[in-house]
Amino acid sequence: MDNIVIDGKYEILKEIGSGGMSRVYLAMDKRLNKQWAVKEVDKQFVKNGEIAYQSLLVEANLMKKLDHPYLPRIVDIIERDEVLYIIMDYIEGEHLGAILDEYGAQPQDSVIFWAKQLCEVLDYLHTRKPAIIYRDMKPANIMLRPDGNIKLIDFGVAREYKEQNLSDTISLGTRGYSSPEQNSGHGQTDPRTDVYCLGATLYHLVTGQNPSEPPYELYPIRYWNPSLSGGLEKIILTCTQLNPDDRYQSCAELLYALNHYEEFDDVYRQKQKARLRAFIITVSLAVFFVLVGIFGQVMKTTTNNSNYEQLISQAQKSTQAVDAENLYSQAIAIKPAEITAYSGLLNAYKDDAAFTIKEEEQFKQIMNAHSNALQKNDLYSSFSFEVGKLYWYYYDYGKSATSDNQITRMKSSTQWFEDALSFGSDSDDYYIMAKTYAEIGNFNKDITLNINEASDKGQYSLYWNNIKKIISIIDKNPDEGEIVKLELYKLTLYSIESYARKFKLDGIKKSEIETMFESVKNSTENTETTADKTQQIKEYITSRFDIAHDAIENAYR
Repeated sequence: MDNIVIDGKYEILKEIGSGGMSRVYLAMDKRLNKQWAVKEVDKQFVKNGEIAYQSLLVEANLMKKLDHPYLPRIVDIIERDEVLYIIMDYIEGEHLGAILDEYGAQPQDSVIFWAKQLCEVLDYLHTRKPAIIYRDMKPANIMLRPDGNIKLIDFGVAREYKEQNLSDTISLGTRGYSSPEQNSGHGQTDPRTDVYCLGATLYHLVTGQNPSEPPYELYPIRYWNPSLSGGLEKIILTCTQLNPDDRYQSCAELLYALNHYEEFDDVYRQKQKARLRAFIITVSLAVFFVLVGIFGQVMKTTTNNSNYEQLISQAQKSTQAVDAENLYSQAIAIKPAEITAYSGLLNAYKDDAAFTIKEEEQFKQIMNAHSNALQKNDLYSSFSFEVGKLYWYYYDYGKSATSDNQITRMKSSTQWFEDALSFGSDSDDYYIMAKTYAEIGNFNKDITLNINEASDKGQYSLYWNNIKKIISIIDKNPDEGEIVKLELYKLTLYSIESYARKFKLDGIKKSEIETMFESVKNSTENTETTADKTQQIKEYITSRFDIAHDAIENAYR
């Protein structure tokens, strides 16, 4: 058939196989530049064989509906007066029947590997609606590809399972591999039929003994090779029981057994029993020592609990922040995963409205030693949020009589707010605030570099919305501290002074900024201060009102 082109696109290259009434060719798809296998059935050779011819049509139409990595695809069916062409995947490799003929019994591990793939593809067929019963499993119908995987071929005797049928219309299959219900013609074939055929196929592959040749009997596989697994032997014996009810009832059940075949092995079970006896002796001794250890641990835990609670109590009563900080540090060393002492330590740091460099050094030493233990506590995310606020509002680094360190504080707090997000969830009541704080901090950390690289466009509108969001949250909370409110009012005025022109370029309306300015101005004037530090912040903000107002006017002139 050289130089013959079928249907205007499949050019025959060479013959690669033949049977009683069909030939298989390798063809090139001229449109897709892809190789296919073409199965040619010559109708004139199907003498008194309408059933055989129809079985090929069944094979083609069944496979055309299927899609599985271990099945070849049917891509085209071309029927002519004298021949039928079935266009399918060209499968490189060799069928296992030829491999058995050349090399004999195959390695056990390889057989089990193929068996698992065959179970998967059979289970796929059995779970179609309606189920497809393959009925002709044998080595010659299993192609071994160069990559080591298999393809199941030849669906000429497959059939769709019909629940109402009491028996198959015809007995088809390959003697030696086919099940008793196929050979007798009594009863309808079902998924258990394929379980039997697969068991007989595995028997042939692992022993090299063809069940369709003398002695025509499936002996236990270790009769032929004592080194084979007893677990695999039991699996194959179960597959090939004469009564379908005594076999595995599905290929999924068989696949599970193959995945645990070693557990069915007699030697394996004996080893497990010996291990169990040794384990019981070991456990008995261990229990004794554990009881002794538990008693000692209980005594130690009781002492630790008492010391921990005593240190917390002393710290809470302490009138000196330094003493409280040291007491909380000692308590953390006793119970590094408990949150109470950490929270007390943060409050001690805020007691004088300043988180000093010395206090930060102490805090870092504690966290370096105990952060892994603390992160396992469910409250770690809320603790991280509080640490972020500590840095944001109280951190003293870089502050002087003439220079505020607000940007430094924001940058230092960002990682803690991000930890609050990473270890928390969006259902936490502080989640939105932590996210807003983190985004404002990251903006101020990166904006100088972005301006230098001319990549800052579009970032100011998000920053402005975050400022609005956090001011709104703070103003709605009547219990929020005066230092928190005033610091955020100061940040808002700073942002207006610094970025009013950028806000305009990013589409922020003048009226929107003016409204925020007036709100911050009124809120600042209405905030009552109770400490010298907050009074100084309020006076500083008040002194910037005119400058911020002029910045708005100049930007939108």
